[in-house]
Amino acid sequence: MARLADQVLKVRSKNAGPFWVTVDVFCGTPDAYEHVRAALKTETVATLFQQPSQLVKRFDIAELRVIKFSFPRPVVQGSRADRDMHGAQWAVLLAEMDLQSRPAATESGLYRDAD
Repeated sequence: MARLADQVLKVRSKNAGPFWVTVDVFCGTPDAYEHVRAALKTETVATLFQQPSQLVKRFDIAELRVIKFSFPRPVVQGSRADRDMHGAQWAVLLAEMDLQSRPAATESGLYRDAD
């Protein structure tokens, strides 16, 4: 298994207003985008962030090779209980998540599981 961060250019998170957080996955290449798009399930992301799956919004933007997830913050930004004022720490959870490795091409052109 490989971390998501090892398969994409960047994973970042930020506030999407005082009540929501957005996590962006910048894939870089069309191949990486298609692999991550297929392998990264919304339900898995919802579980990771302890959110009901119906509250997680997903945006697949092929032209930019970006996958975005938005979900409600656990507390309002800037409130006494807020431990991440800018929403920047959420990205680490997704970046460290194991994502099935991309198949690697062999010399014969057939695909096998990546090591």
